Amino acid sequence: MTNMISRLKGLLPIIIISFLPTLLIWLPFFARLKSLWGIPLPPGGMATIVANYDGPLFMVVAKTFYNPEAIKNLFQFPLPVEYYAAHFPLFPILIKSLSFLLNLPYSMLTITLASSFLALYFFKKLAQEFVGSQNALWLTFIFAVLPARWLIVRSVGSAEPLFVAAIVASVYYFRRKSYWLAGIWGALAQFTKSPGILLFVAYFISIIYPELKKLSVTPLNKWPEVLNLKKVYPISSIPLTLLVIFIIYQIRLGDFLAYFHSGDNIHLFFLPFSIFNYSSPWVGTFWLEEVIFVYLLGLLGLFNLIKNKESVMSWVTGLFLTSLFFVAHRDVIRYALPIVPFLIISYAPTLIRREFRIIVLLLIIPIYLFSLSYISQNVMPISNWAPFL
Repeated sequence: MTNMISRLKGLLPIIIISFLPTLLIWLPFFARLKSLWGIPLPPGGMATIVANYDGPLFMVVAKTFYNPEAIKNLFQFPLPVEYYAAHFPLFPILIKSLSFLLNLPYSMLTITLASSFLALYFFKKLAQEFVGSQNALWLTFIFAVLPARWLIVRSVGSAEPLFVAAIVASVYYFRRKSYWLAGIWGALAQFTKSPGILLFVAYFISIIYPELKKLSVTPLNKWPEVLNLKKVYPISSIPLTLLVIFIIYQIRLGDFLAYFHSGDNIHLFFLPFSIFNYSSPWVGTFWLEEVIFVYLLGLLGLFNLIKNKESVMSWVTGLFLTSLFFVAHRDVIRYALPIVPFLIISYAPTLIRREFRIIVLLLIIPIYLFSLSYISQNVMPISNWAPFL
């Protein structure tokens, strides 16, 4: 009993750090304020939160589980059925599993809140391996509010918190050589979003790269022994999960490769830095200078990890960052969210300084105002809520 109370006390700061910022963002919508700090707010109340992209699309999958006829009959979004294949199954399954207690919208928000807590919980466990417990808690607070786009996806119906939580947990266990847990969490990441396969590639490279010289003079039949594949094979659960998803698509949608036929959901282009083509459909603006700063912070953080010989986090960050260079989407920061935890750790010596603590406290207001502004405008038009209830 004493141990349980002690453990709950240890979790309390993370619970507060995780939930309080989101509740403060919800408050003006829940209170149906017309404006805050001069920012006009929609009159829909919490419906504005629920209708934020891509929450309603995940609820469609939760309700129908990719059944084409159900999608066509129940929902009036002008989207082809194949479009929903870009929304991987785990988040909708969890929404559906909780819907016997809550309706779909509030089930979705509850899963997002729980996932956000898990992301911060595993981040703190990982951060403690680099800084002391108090500094790890401070870094966790930074991770709770920065970047503002992360705070936003933690406050609406979104699969990103679940995806990030699974990635951080998987990396945490992989670094500790707990390969079964790393594989399970990696599989959950893959079951949540398509870039999860990059986690497997990063692990595979991190296993092979240190042994390249030895492999070059070792017979092929001895490679499994050199690479210790008997211990690390659980990470193969990640690509196997992807195979399961494609089988589900074959059964439900009649198309094994439905994900690749989901329309313009895949925003990867052959040429790097195509995001600066202002005429691209998901870019649509030449106001893109901040994207350069995203690349800059990502590359500097990556070099910090390499310098500190953090092999696993370096490969994970490097692969996700490289893929980012081929993304042509205005919301590029959302695509960068999986590497944010590792970048924060890479910058830890700077972030724990007193000067930076003051800066973060000053930035809380603009982060909050930006979040309100973004959420108020990033809303799907929904005329009939009945299918979602």
